[in-house]
Amino acid sequence: MSLFTHITVFAHERALEYVDGVCTRVLEPGRYRAATRATYHRVDVRERIVTTAPQEVLTSDGVLVRVTAAVRWKVSDARAFVETVHDAAALVYLAIQVALRDALVDTDADAIVRTARSATAEAATTAARSAGATVGIDVVEVVVKDVILPTELRTAYAELVTTRTRGLAQLEAARAETAALRSLANGAKLLDEHPALARLRLVQALPYGSTLELSVGDAPSE
Repeated sequence: MSLFTHITVFAHERALEYVDGVCTRVLEPGRYRAATRATYHRVDVRERIVTTAPQEVLTSDGVLVRVTAAVRWKVSDARAFVETVHDAAALVYLAIQVALRDALVDTDADAIVRTARSATAEAATTAARSAGATVGIDVVEVVVKDVILPTELRTAYAELVTTRTRGLAQLEAARAETAALRSLANGAKLLDEHPALARLRLVQALPYGSTLELSVGDAPSE
């Protein structure tokens, strides 16, 4: 029977060893002999995905939008993560929210919905990485997840899309009708220029078994 106590650190974690309140070493995955009077604090270093709480931002054109972001991060320095601040993740989330607010305050609502999401995400990622580096967090990516417009604007955008689609449908129908009329006009002109072709077309249009009687004026000339 062993007289020593051992500690096993798994692949997804790091362990901080404290002796008399002082961190003496950071244990990587493996099995170790526990030090006398030591206590151990385990830190999960697996990647995490967290969605920030929705925040309201006033855009440059005075529209109040609600924005949420998703952040992928993991612990890169277990000791800094535990010892620097009480809640290291909260510091990163705050940096993201401030960055989102700063990036969107100079942008109008239409641009936010259409094109500004990627640029906003880049600004938030940069701010989050800067904040995370001070507390042992490696921020992999920040993505703008949702941009929620007020109900009135959502209704207006829906009506705009509906109107635009209806207009395109009417334009396509008009083009088709114009093409059909042009084809009919060309056909009528061709029949006027070639009477024999007109008579042949008439014969083709008669039901099966019908008899065609030609008037004197319609008889073929010798």
